[in-house]
Amino acid sequence: MSERFTGSFTQQEPIPEAGIKAALEVLQHGRLHRYNVAEGELGETALLEQEFAQLTGAKYALAVASGGYAMGCAMRAIGVKAGDKVLSNGFTLAPVPGAIASLGAEPVFVEVTENLTIDLDDLAAKIDSSGAKVLLLSHMRGHLVDMEALMATCDAANVAVVEDCAHTMGADWKGVHSGRHGIIGCYSCQTYKHINSGEGGFLTSDDDEVMARAIMLSGSYMLFERHAATPPVEVFERVKYDTPNISGRMDNLRAAILRPQLPMLEAQVDKWNARYAKVEEGIRNCPGLHVIERAPEGRFVGSSIQFLLPGYRPEQIESFVQGCAARGVELKWFGAAEPKAFTSRYDSWKYAAAQSLPQTDRVLAGLIDMRLPLTFTLEDCSTIARIITDEAMTLSQSVAAQ
Repeated sequence: MSERFTGSFTQQEPIPEAGIKAALEVLQHGRLHRYNVAEGELGETALLEQEFAQLTGAKYALAVASGGYAMGCAMRAIGVKAGDKVLSNGFTLAPVPGAIASLGAEPVFVEVTENLTIDLDDLAAKIDSSGAKVLLLSHMRGHLVDMEALMATCDAANVAVVEDCAHTMGADWKGVHSGRHGIIGCYSCQTYKHINSGEGGFLTSDDDEVMARAIMLSGSYMLFERHAATPPVEVFERVKYDTPNISGRMDNLRAAILRPQLPMLEAQVDKWNARYAKVEEGIRNCPGLHVIERAPEGRFVGSSIQFLLPGYRPEQIESFVQGCAARGVELKWFGAAEPKAFTSRYDSWKYAAAQSLPQTDRVLAGLIDMRLPLTFTLEDCSTIARIITDEAMTLSQSVAAQ
């Protein structure tokens, strides 16, 4: 009888007791809005921003309603406007080009490598051909490009870098926190990310005026002095009358849930990476299956794993995915012709101009993606790896016999 897995790929760990207690305290006093604070009180959201800035090593942090809002706000804060061209990875998720399109700007997609990182040669070529002055860099699924080389390319061309760190909170490149190379780092606290408030996000920056504009954009009105991880008041005097209010604040309830999770992040990353290593070890030598290599200079967060099935026809990969699903292993395939759940790709986003990315097409054609929630045990991960290997070998043997 074929081995089956019975766990859930969408069940997260419970909110820590300290977060539940803090949330109840906010509900009991009723001051959920971030600027609704008692005399002398620094609210939960302001405290969270202060703690997140300290965690990442940033001068300033801003808590907002979502990671997608963080990206749109970041680009507005550095002056992106309708009609501007903005570079981004050809392999990412829809909120990234969506943030660009929300400003009326035009996404210009850059090829990705087999290691799922942005192709630096194509980036240099696209900078020259497009004239774009902003790169919204997606650290998609936590795969970190050589950040020193990327910044050298962008700095030489005067291209501002906004980092999408939705999958790299807790990651670093040579000891520098993800999000700290570009002018702004953007993070997500959505349920399937590395800290969980259902929805939510952050921006971090060391730039006084950029962060002042982001705070005004987020809906501070003239209450910016109630922030803690914030530029001096005189910086706001320069921007407060010409920066629109596009409200996207985080509230004190979500901030209360998140604050106890921040000190746990380092240990959580270790747990994710142990699960990742267990699955990777189990599938690494499987015929017909290609493991994605991670750069040793970067510390990643293994909250998901990706691998390639190169050279197979679409119907063969679909058969593999269905075979795994029948045995309880939920995989997502980025090469499918039609978008499914979150697995859309650049040619699905019709709000962006049609573009040709042949290298990316080849990679996505065989790209498989799988979540690794911390509710899985290490034994669960071994079971999952055996099922994937078994189904991949069945596929390989079937194709060889044809």
